[in-house]
Amino acid sequence: MLTAEIIAIGSELLTPDRTDTNSLWLTEKLNGIGVEVKLKIVVGDDDARLEETMRDAVKRSRIVITTGGLGPTEDDITRKIAARALSRRLAYNEKVLDGIREKFVRMNRQMPEINARQAMVIEGAEVLDNPNGTAPGMYIEHENRAIALLPGPPREMRPMFENFVLPKLTTKAGDLRVARRILRVAGLGESAVDSTIAPVYTQYENPQTTILFNRSEIEIHLTAQGKTESEAELLLDGLAGQIEERLGDAIFAFRGETMEQVVGLRLAVGGFTLAVAESCTGGLIAERLTDVPGSSSYFLEGVVAYSNDAKIRSLGVPAELIEEHGAVSAQVAEAMAEGIKHRAEADFGLSVTGIAGPGGGSTEKPVGLVYIALADDAHTEHRKLMLPGDRQLIRWRASQAALDLLRRRLM
Repeated sequence: MLTAEIIAIGSELLTPDRTDTNSLWLTEKLNGIGVEVKLKIVVGDDDARLEETMRDAVKRSRIVITTGGLGPTEDDITRKIAARALSRRLAYNEKVLDGIREKFVRMNRQMPEINARQAMVIEGAEVLDNPNGTAPGMYIEHENRAIALLPGPPREMRPMFENFVLPKLTTKAGDLRVARRILRVAGLGESAVDSTIAPVYTQYENPQTTILFNRSEIEIHLTAQGKTESEAELLLDGLAGQIEERLGDAIFAFRGETMEQVVGLRLAVGGFTLAVAESCTGGLIAERLTDVPGSSSYFLEGVVAYSNDAKIRSLGVPAELIEEHGAVSAQVAEAMAEGIKHRAEADFGLSVTGIAGPGGGSTEKPVGLVYIALADDAHTEHRKLMLPGDRQLIRWRASQAALDLLRRRLM
């Protein structure tokens, strides 16, 4: 299997304000043709570090792709450093320079002299046209390695890669294809998931399995290789089926769907309607549900009843219930679920109340204590949760647990 490295170039990518999204997009495209990305590196505009990175990358991988650093300014160093790392000459290409000048003419502007730097081409490189910018890319075959130098702006990089580089790499990759799948698990910890399914996935070298924790759920990433995409997908089907046998209803998604997408689909297919009453989550459940296109067919109403008065006035929670048990209690959570169900005339009423912190907790009711409840025409049930994390995490985990309670009822 061909391996690749992606080098994102630019000091701005090392600041907290910018994110390298190019490498994610390139990884998806490379995986699709059976190329495995082994390493991604972000390098600032530093000659020595970039040269060292490029020399090492060419030694390690059959494919090296760089993004960024092809502009006209002094800190755009990709061309000269790539030439140095490959021990090749760098020279002006008059045809490329004429093309850059023509682009400025079409914009009714005079080309600044510094843009002439973009016409510097590495010896033996194929120049890649850039219809969306002034920086041409380059493709180089070097010692059985494929090296592509691409511009940084996505609107320039993506069409250049798809039109010029991807066809070449597809030919190199041959028939091998890669398929990926993400299973999502609710209600179990990472260790519990691993101990349950390890006897299954450790029997396979293909597909490969990776288990990750993601703030409120466990992700099981499966990667399979096959001569065709269909063959790889069949391998995934086989392993995913065995994992499902062991984890059962704890798996809520088989192709990376979010909890709100899964719940929304079950509501829509069943023809059910839902209303939610939220306290500590402050509308997060309603926001997640309505982020899903088509949610208006099943989501009727959401009420953020943050204060005790709001719980009494908007949801009909008896004042004596709050006085006796407190706003964060099983009794109040159930009353909130029943109240929003009655108010909206929905099939289901879902509620959450808790202490998200950082203040407001006590010995009896510490930060992280959350009650969720679900009401339908048959009965009302609740769950008591003790959720770890900061305020944001507690709120998110509470919303996830509430949606999972509804998912299991719908099943």
